[in-house]
Amino acid sequence: MTDREIPADYLKGYADLLTDASATGRRLRRDELESRRLLGERAAENGQGLRALVVGHLSATRALWTRLPSAPGAEGSSGVRATAATVLAAAEQAIDAFAEGYERAQRLAVRKEEAARREFIDDLLYGRSDLGRLSERAERFGLRLAHAHAVAVAAGPEPYDDAHPVMRRVESVLNVRFGERQILLTTKDGRLICVAPGDQDDVLRFFTKQAYAATDGGRVAIGRPHPGAGGVVHSYEEALGALDLAERMALDSPVLHAADLLVFPVLTRDRQAMADLVRSTLGPLREARGGAVPLLETLTAYFDSGCVAAEAARRLSLSVRALTYRLERIQRLTGSDPADPMHRYTLQTAVIGARLLDWPSKEL
Repeated sequence: MTDREIPADYLKGYADLLTDASATGRRLRRDELESRRLLGERAAENGQGLRALVVGHLSATRALWTRLPSAPGAEGSSGVRATAATVLAAAEQAIDAFAEGYERAQRLAVRKEEAARREFIDDLLYGRSDLGRLSERAERFGLRLAHAHAVAVAAGPEPYDDAHPVMRRVESVLNVRFGERQILLTTKDGRLICVAPGDQDDVLRFFTKQAYAATDGGRVAIGRPHPGAGGVVHSYEEALGALDLAERMALDSPVLHAADLLVFPVLTRDRQAMADLVRSTLGPLREARGGAVPLLETLTAYFDSGCVAAEAARRLSLSVRALTYRLERIQRLTGSDPADPMHRYTLQTAVIGARLLDWPSKEL
């Protein structure tokens, strides 16, 4: 079939419309236009190309031209021009209505596809669907869930959706770089999300770099690779947990790997035990003038700087003497010396627990 040859069904009634318009000089009626729209919808649903369909209509118009009757009173060259104008106007109306129906069907198909994709993503990231059925649906969107996958989540200063320019920018560069690789790029709850095979670290590294730049210095967390449909959920939750942990712990790293933060879930697995440790170890700091917060910040800076007093003082904008005084005060109140290796582990663990549990802002 050539470009000019299209199924006759899509030209049904077209010749009659032009013939009648040529004979009467009238424009097409509303019901006639709707019939052309319905044919356009059917053509789109059957996967016909719009370009070939338009060319087919124009070819049919040309083939019909010499057989068209003249409009009443159309004589001479002026009459020929009037007839031509009438026929071309009718052809324009018919083809425009046909194309409108075609585009209407395409928009509906796109909306259905987007809805199906969004439903799949929700089911994938929340694990709400039957895993076997989910695996079948995944192949339609380029994933083979029998393999291990890892999930990267990027958060920025504003929420993002699939139509956001940031999303489009990242999607474009990933498509150019990786082409047909089995990658799922989407958004969820205002964050950018990339699901990639667990053995393709280059994809997640590139996504991380592009997302960080596109979000103007946002933060990206990467979950560990896990197999199966449930593995995607697990990796996604690890990435979300890393972002939440970074917020609570005031971590300044722009890229977080869940594998590097496994100690923190271990520390908080028994929340009651951690709360008891914080209360018993750091509770006495509340008796200090100004409360526990300044001394807790001192301990945080001291441990974060590798227990180097000069560096901790610099971070707190204090003199070394002032920092030393605070450490001595902490020792008097708690009975634990931050510089003593035997006491340091308990104090540091309690400080981490305080940050995880948002103490002393929240009562334990």
